[in-house]
Amino acid sequence: MDGDLSEHLPVKDRNMTSARAFLARFAPRDERAIFVGIVGLIFAILVLPPLFFLVEGAITITEGGVTSFTLSRFVRILAERGIWMSAFNSVVFALGSAVLALLIGGLNAWLVERTDTPFKPLAYLTTIISLGTPYVLYTSAWLLLLARSGPINSWYRELTGDTGVLINVYGLGGMILIEGLLWSPLVFLLLGSTLRNFNPELEEAARMSGASTWDTLRRITLRLSLPSVLALAMLVFIRTIEAFEVPALVGLPGRVHVLTTDIYDMMHRSMPPDIGSASSLSMVLLVVVGALLYYYGKLTRNAEKFATITGKNFRPNRIPLGPFRALGGAVLVLNFLLLLVLPMLILVWASLLPFYQTVRSSAFKLLSFDHYFRIFESSRYLSLLGNTLVIAVVTATLVMLLTAIAAWLSVRKLPGAQLLDQLGTVPLVFPGIVLGVGVMQLFLYLPIGVYGTIWIIVWAFLINYLPYGTRYAYAGMLQVHRELEEAAAVCGASPFTGFRRIIMPLLAPSLVAGWLFIFLLATRVLSLPVLLSGPSSQTMAVAMFDLWSNGQGPELAALGLLWSLAMTSVALIFYFFARRSGVGMYGQG
Repeated sequence: MDGDLSEHLPVKDRNMTSARAFLARFAPRDERAIFVGIVGLIFAILVLPPLFFLVEGAITITEGGVTSFTLSRFVRILAERGIWMSAFNSVVFALGSAVLALLIGGLNAWLVERTDTPFKPLAYLTTIISLGTPYVLYTSAWLLLLARSGPINSWYRELTGDTGVLINVYGLGGMILIEGLLWSPLVFLLLGSTLRNFNPELEEAARMSGASTWDTLRRITLRLSLPSVLALAMLVFIRTIEAFEVPALVGLPGRVHVLTTDIYDMMHRSMPPDIGSASSLSMVLLVVVGALLYYYGKLTRNAEKFATITGKNFRPNRIPLGPFRALGGAVLVLNFLLLLVLPMLILVWASLLPFYQTVRSSAFKLLSFDHYFRIFESSRYLSLLGNTLVIAVVTATLVMLLTAIAAWLSVRKLPGAQLLDQLGTVPLVFPGIVLGVGVMQLFLYLPIGVYGTIWIIVWAFLINYLPYGTRYAYAGMLQVHRELEEAAAVCGASPFTGFRRIIMPLLAPSLVAGWLFIFLLATRVLSLPVLLSGPSSQTMAVAMFDLWSNGQGPELAALGLLWSLAMTSVALIFYFFARRSGVGMYGQG
């Protein structure tokens, strides 16, 4: 039969056939293109408005109801001598902390992954517990240890008769010490992954040629690990230059200002807050971090030039330390005592006292569990628990759901999907305190009643943790071959059905690891909630910051220890899933 078959159909059926033909002509050939548009729109709505309002607040001024453009705030800020001193302090603080973290974490990683040193589980135990410890609590513990009334300085005065202090923690040196110790577990995890996958054949060839262990480490291991070390140093430097907890708790009392605390001061030293000046300084910090991230990207892109893993099978060897084996074990024990035992012991001591005082025999009669009973009986702490858990659970769930879809589309190279990956990594340039200023301005303009509630914090966290979710999902998605989806399509499954029933189950270990990591971060971070929380929407981190600021160290210690105990169990689960999925911290494989 010649001609169009539809001519022989009833009128109703001919209309339906024409409608299907019209839709088939103008609808996307692949329903995944619809998801590219939807997820791209969501990412754009999350990421771009805070940046817009940050720029708008920095370059506009309103007088008499008339808004005009101006660069006067930038001129005024850059003309202030204090800002340049803050910038100098920020660079020294970040550089010193990165070097210290690399020395401590790198040495521990080499001892654990490449030598026969004993006591290796202590390094992993230290790292896991540190993942569950809020930054505010860890910083407070070191302040209790090193303050003038702390045990170290008190024992120094008793032994020497001096009226001064052995260590002045409230200065740039104290900030570097605490921040470096805080970041060393992260360095241990990331650098340990690099050393664990290092091909030992090159080291064996060096030793067969007569090189000593030290020469092999210096000329082979360190040189081939150089891209990872430099990239890691840049990462720690970036994250430290935008840090807030240590500069706020240690620097401000010691009158050592950095850029992040200057932004915080601009938002709190006047009423109403000086949002315009804070936006201008935030833009300066944003440009600095963006430039650093650009160079970080160049470092990581060139890493393949130093690859040592080939198609040949190998097993990482362990270097026998011989007579230095005991010394290596002593280093790991010292690291365990310094990073974990001492801070936890001083927190336990402080939590049992009605008011903090140094460790002495006369204080033992004052020990009690009153602070713990008060915490369990207080409805306020129950509210803080609920706020923190809701924020962390909702944030982690939404981030991993969105980034799983984005990674699926991006890895499968759908048209326009590359933009999803770019939008998902844009928030890396936002320091927490800067993002807080941008989100605050956004919801001051929008007629939505979320300002001062937990939902503005969730919004900010969604933006802040998109890059981490993207890296976890992307790293997991790279391991899933497209032939599985093609087999599902042959059986009649739609692309979304294949994603839901095949991709998601295979991605589960990476997604769970990413979920747990973001959950842990959301329960620990202070820089965003401290700007965005209201009286009824505080998180645990903000409550701990307020307790310390109000001189309630013992109550902070009791609350922090209970919270850290709960979060350490989550960190243990995260570590299990991260190892199982082959994806480490920050989504690195």
